[in-house]
Amino acid sequence: MKQQVVFTHQFEQSLSEAIAKCSPDKVFVLADDNTACACYNRMKGFESLKSAHLITIPSSDSNKNLASLTHVWTTLQAEKASRRSLLINLGGGMVTDLGGFAAATFKRGINFINVPTTLLAMVDAGVGGKTGINFGGLKNEIGVFCPSKSVIIDTMWLQTLDHENLLSGYAEMLKHALIAENGALATLLTFDTDAFDLQQLAEMLKESVEIKEKIVEQDPHEKHIRKALNFGHTFGHSFEAWAMKRKPILHGYAVAYGIVCELYLSVIKQGFPTETMRKTVNFIKANYGELAISCNDYDALIDLMKHDKKNVNNTINFTLLQDLGKVSINQTATEDEMKEALDFLREG
Repeated sequence: MKQQVVFTHQFEQSLSEAIAKCSPDKVFVLADDNTACACYNRMKGFESLKSAHLITIPSSDSNKNLASLTHVWTTLQAEKASRRSLLINLGGGMVTDLGGFAAATFKRGINFINVPTTLLAMVDAGVGGKTGINFGGLKNEIGVFCPSKSVIIDTMWLQTLDHENLLSGYAEMLKHALIAENGALATLLTFDTDAFDLQQLAEMLKESVEIKEKIVEQDPHEKHIRKALNFGHTFGHSFEAWAMKRKPILHGYAVAYGIVCELYLSVIKQGFPTETMRKTVNFIKANYGELAISCNDYDALIDLMKHDKKNVNNTINFTLLQDLGKVSINQTATEDEMKEALDFLREG
């Protein structure tokens, strides 16, 4: 089932129409501490939400866990949600991932709508039907593929974000541009990230979401070409998991650092153009700063990569690029090559 992605500047009307399509007996809204305050307060007077029940979970990716999931299930059960009930996930990727998983599994599946409020969730987590929670210290270890009924994207929510969170989402837009052949990368690398013109960003965002949608439509369960969307994520997820136990970093920052490493591997193993790699790496270093790893962390990072969901027969799998839009999935690298890529991240 293809989910409907709605870009809108008439948010109340679009949400009302999406709810009506589901004909729910009860409506629930899932938010975290931040979005309950910054976003739900702007919606709770809507006619379509007049009898909605708000469920709140603690914010931050460290709370994308079994305890938060259990809280959602318990509340749905206590409030007598049925198979005809609807869950609206209002928030960033943490909320859309966890809320989607809660809805997909409660009574073997109830309808849900994603209302992404961060750039990261708009361009990535809120679209594409991946749901899940972190488990055992690993990112998105437990989850299911389950598309929402609708994704309602209104860039007005981006006004609530700080600069770091805008950059976090922007990293996924860079990834989409690298795996596409539509010339989007040049625009992204020259965009003024200090000013973040939201009108211009909205156009770029739409294009970025369309890249992801096309890929997901071809391969909803990530058997083949959808693995293209994992570019930057094999290293990226290891950085994120490593940082979780020290000083957590935003997902997009981890992906940006992962893109640097995987572009390096793409150059040495797939012949990716050095000039394009350099421009992209320079942009990332200028905007995302440095990751505080040393060579003493390499073995731990490689060990974390061994848990990646794309791996086959305990072999670490990478998505690499031959050129913009020319993707090579299921690629491998030696430990020495991985360590070289980490050196390149640290030293350039």
